[in-house]
Amino acid sequence: MSDFRIGDENFELDGRPFQILSGALHYFRVHPDLWRDRIRKARQMGLNTIETYVAWNAHAPSADEFDLTGRLDLGRFLDDVAAEGMHAIVRPGPYICAEWDNGGLPGWLFRSGTVGVRRNEPQYLAAIERYMAQLAPVLVPRQIDRGGPIILVQIENEYGAYGADRDYLQRLIEINRGVGISVPLTTVDQPTPEMLENGSLPELHKTASFGSRSIERLATLRRHQPTGPLMCSEFWNGWFDHWGAHHHTTSVAESARDLDDLLAAGASVNLYMFHGGTNFGFTNGANDKGVYQPLVTSYDYDAPLDESGAPTEKYWAFREVLAKYTDLAEDDVPSARGPAPTPTATIGEAVPLAEVVDRLGEWRSFAHVPTMDELGAFTGFAVYRSRIDVEGSAALEVDEVRDRALVSVDGVPVGVLARDHHDHALALPVDASGLLQLLVEDQGRVNYGPRIGEPKGLVGDVRVDGRPVEQWDVLTFDVSSIDPVRTALEGASAPGAAVVGPAFARVRFEVDAPADLYLDTSTWGKGVAWINGFPLGRYWSRGPQHTLYVPAPAVRAGENELIIFELQAAPAHVRFVSEPDLGHTEF
Repeated sequence: MSDFRIGDENFELDGRPFQILSGALHYFRVHPDLWRDRIRKARQMGLNTIETYVAWNAHAPSADEFDLTGRLDLGRFLDDVAAEGMHAIVRPGPYICAEWDNGGLPGWLFRSGTVGVRRNEPQYLAAIERYMAQLAPVLVPRQIDRGGPIILVQIENEYGAYGADRDYLQRLIEINRGVGISVPLTTVDQPTPEMLENGSLPELHKTASFGSRSIERLATLRRHQPTGPLMCSEFWNGWFDHWGAHHHTTSVAESARDLDDLLAAGASVNLYMFHGGTNFGFTNGANDKGVYQPLVTSYDYDAPLDESGAPTEKYWAFREVLAKYTDLAEDDVPSARGPAPTPTATIGEAVPLAEVVDRLGEWRSFAHVPTMDELGAFTGFAVYRSRIDVEGSAALEVDEVRDRALVSVDGVPVGVLARDHHDHALALPVDASGLLQLLVEDQGRVNYGPRIGEPKGLVGDVRVDGRPVEQWDVLTFDVSSIDPVRTALEGASAPGAAVVGPAFARVRFEVDAPADLYLDTSTWGKGVAWINGFPLGRYWSRGPQHTLYVPAPAVRAGENELIIFELQAAPAHVRFVSEPDLGHTEF
């Protein structure tokens, strides 16, 4: 068995100085059949370690579930890391940020409204103890002192930007050690004195997160971590995107220069990200610092390896830098790939949501306005219905919509209430009478700051003509299984020139062999897409992203099925394009 420890000056592997050259690769953002490919390309670039967060809420969609299979098979992922001769850093949180839904914390954890968030609170810590006990059979035997790849485990994540509860951090240490984590424990914080001190304890090794001015930031870190190796455990070589904003990129030359400066100073590094991957399904997070900003589906991050796993200009520039600090074989490089196939097709069947909604969930009646969380729904959509009858002009008022509501009366669209626009009121048709419906979309839970753990759906009161609406029928759905939609689409008619939402639609198309594809969404409105039942994620005409990445393992030779849930309207013509379109880098 190997020995890995933190020495007085260096990380030490079997008694020798070891410079960690790591890259972030989140298993939950990559199709499992592609893990090995991405890990191998990290090694070929010159990295010796793979870092991953663990997304608690992905593994535990409810308090009674803990899934370690398929796309969540963390053990398989770590075994793939080991098979490539690489080490691993694991960051199990419990909070991870990661621009991931709710920062990785399960929505059900906060359903009672009494659980503390990221602090020394008994209910919160009891849930973390259970979570770490569920992870232990995967992590403990895969530590380096047991013959596995794991060399470091991180406690919490940039905690100094959130709080300063030292008792909380101490309990996390005790929980990790209690389940059998024996490798060194670290923390990461942005390199400011306050954050570095608030986010760690003396028995934890402090590391920093930054993406530029490496020498200056390392000097700040050294003042607060006076002994042992220096490490930038989040070297930000790119950035993430929000719907309605531009696509972020960073200078290849500047990023490579800052990386070189960092490594020349003897520091260790974890590239955030080496390969970003995709926020498949409903997994994207959001920010809210006064304006709600949900993240796009692509987590390309302008990383060295793009969303589809192809090396970028940054990959080769970083490889050139890393070659100064490790041995690289000149001929061991990723092979080039050609453009993606470009099949086209026409939507064959479409069915309005109204005709399928009863198959997607269970209606429940309330004498108040429930949140989605109250209904045990922590992702997806909710349909709220109530009867109204008003004379003359009237307004619909909602205390808060989280996050976007399509409003209709007797199936006729009235308008949209959007959280990001701070909408609270909408004019109803004159003499509005009939079935009021609000189709509410959870667009992603806030992953950073004080709004972590907030409920979704309609929050507070709903009023029509100034009077509270108290009787509601509510149904929630996340289409975790696409089968009810498939059943509803059987025998449905073609939509004509366009799909008018909210509606589900299906198209069949053919390819010669499984391959990565890019679904063109540039002319569609807003919605979600699935290929052969695999959840590709959200699309939105706002951009900047106008294609959805389809991983090759989700594609079949011959006939394939695309299903969309269109909320607005989309032309019936479907096409795939040869290259991704993640949007303009500036306006």
